[in-house]
Amino acid sequence: MAIFIPVLIWSFVFPKDQFTWFLEVLPVFIALFIMALTYKKFPLTPLLYTLILIHMIILMVGGHYTYAEVPLFDWIKEVFEHSRNNYDKVGHFAQGFIPAILAREILIRKHIVQGTKIWLNYIILSIILAFSAFYELLEWWVALVVGEDAEAFLGTQGYIWDTQSDMGYALAGGIVALLLLSKLHDKQLSQVLPEDVNTL
Repeated sequence: MAIFIPVLIWSFVFPKDQFTWFLEVLPVFIALFIMALTYKKFPLTPLLYTLILIHMIILMVGGHYTYAEVPLFDWIKEVFEHSRNNYDKVGHFAQGFIPAILAREILIRKHIVQGTKIWLNYIILSIILAFSAFYELLEWWVALVVGEDAEAFLGTQGYIWDTQSDMGYALAGGIVALLLLSKLHDKQLSQVLPEDVNTL
């Protein structure tokens, strides 16, 4: 909270567009509410809390500037001669990277997946793609409701394959998270409930 609250305040003060800020940061408040509601009954591993905080910061930065106008990625765009500001791809990579560990934690601790880790990873990546596709549908629905005001929220920047590449980045994020963090995650899970990890 010591990191979250100052970043939230910074994000809220004089954003590029107040309505876009609300749309981008709304998932942060939903996640915070769910974590507060389940904290005593289902506390998460330190790894997952850290990842969720990182994801929240990514969303709050995107909400403050809009995803198409984050200054660092404007600079990267100029230096590497990119055709667009690619900060949104960081967001969509995180949309796979962080939820992969969240899904992994729930599936293991609730004993939803029995058997090999191959099936566990397959189901996690399926969840990532389903969540990413649903988010793209939400963006579409918001655009239909609010019209031109949703342009900054969509952040396509004229890229016709934006939706498909967003889902591709989320899938890549999920794969990378499982490759890099599964062992550390298992270690932390074993400290919470040792029997959970041993069932796989």
